[in-house]
This record gives sequence, structure tokens and C-alpha cells, in this order.
Amino acid sequence: MSGENERMATTRLDQTLVVDTALRLLNDVGLEGLTLRRIAKELNVQAPALYWHFKNKQALLDAMSTAMYRRMFEAYGDLGDGTWQQRLVRVHRALRQALLGYRDGAKVFSGSRFTGTDHAGPQEDHLRAFVTAGFTPSAAARASFIAYSFTLGFVIEEQSVEPRPGERTPGYDVEEREERMAAEGYPLAAAVSSDLFQDYGARFEEGLRAIVAGIEATLAPAAPVASTTPPSRP
Repeated sequence: MSGENERMATTRLDQTLVVDTALRLLNDVGLEGLTLRRIAKELNVQAPALYWHFKNKQALLDAMSTAMYRRMFEAYGDLGDGTWQQRLVRVHRALRQALLGYRDGAKVFSGSRFTGTDHAGPQEDHLRAFVTAGFTPSAAARASFIAYSFTLGFVIEEQSVEPRPGERTPGYDVEEREERMAAEGYPLAAAVSSDLFQDYGARFEEGLRAIVAGIEATLAPAAPVASTTPPSRP
């Protein structure tokens, strides 16, 4: 493509179109197959045209993650009512569902940096809910990061077994694993196959309950202790 034709192609492109195309292709080809060349082919342009908008693949992944985050809040609306425990659970349920909406969604999200500050408003609201409940800002940030890290890691593992709803990666047949582990003399490993590789929704909820209980025990402000000293006489 000549320089003039390339400039004409970029005028027909914008970052939103490239990101939307990339997210759509992600479900077909996964993160490994998602290349700037593949996206350019889908858009019927030459790959260099995309470099006017994204200097490399990581810059594109950053923009994709930002779009995924924005779409999550558009889809699930206000997540902020109730106690900090309820908010923490709702936010991370929504995050899991958002990541599951894309093949390798959690891998795309992991390690990416948001473009702009669109995420700062929801983050500020989230932290304020914790601070209002008595957390220090530092404790609120750490509590949020623990839940976020759990959710991201959980979905990465979940999608390695079930890349998309209704799909299952070869090699993760629960019954076959149970039989193999039992035959090789590992009865406990055989017995937990179903716990490790299926019923991810239930396992995620169980994990969230454990996260909330752990935060209550370690980072949450201590409840005031009722005094047992009788009041002094006036």
C-alpha cells in the first residue's frame, strides 16, 4: 500500500472500530491467534495501517481491556448498593461474567493497563464504600486487590478448561482423570477431580465467600467491643 493509500485507509479506521473487531475475532481465534495482521485482514486494510492507532499488540490489548471494563459497567449498571461485602461480591461476579464473554478474556485482561481514566470513577466509588465502612484507604485497596487477583486467576484457569460455554479442552475429562489417578495409586487426587475441573460457578461463589471471610478477619475494622464496666455514678 502506498503512503497516500495508507493515509486514506487510516481515515476510515478509528480505534473503536479496531478494538471492536479485535474483540469479535478473539472469540474465533483466541489470544494466540489474534494478530495485527489478522485484524487488518478482517478490516480489509494492510497491517501497517493499524500502527497509526496502536504501536504494538500490547497497546491494542490495553485498549481491548479498557473496552471490556467499560462494557461490564454498561451491562451490569450500578454495583454499589449494600454493604462492602455485598459490593465486593457483586463487582467480582460481574467481572467474571465479563471475562467469560470472550475467549481468553482473562488472559487479555491480565497485565493490561487501562487507557485514559474511565475506570477511576468506579474505582473511587468502590474504595469509598470500604472507607465509609471503616477501612483505611490502604486496607480497602488491598482487600479489593485480593478479590480481583482471585477472580482473574480463577477465570484464567476456568477458561483453560472451558474456553467458551459448551466447549471443553481435550484432556480434561473428569471420569478419565479419576480412573487414571486411581489406577496409578492416587485415590485422593482421583476423588477431587470433579472439584477441580467442573462446576466452576459454584466453586467461584465458594471462593468469594472465603475471600470475604478472610478480609473480615484480617483487614476489616474491628467491631467495637461493648464495655462491661458499669457506668460511674454521677
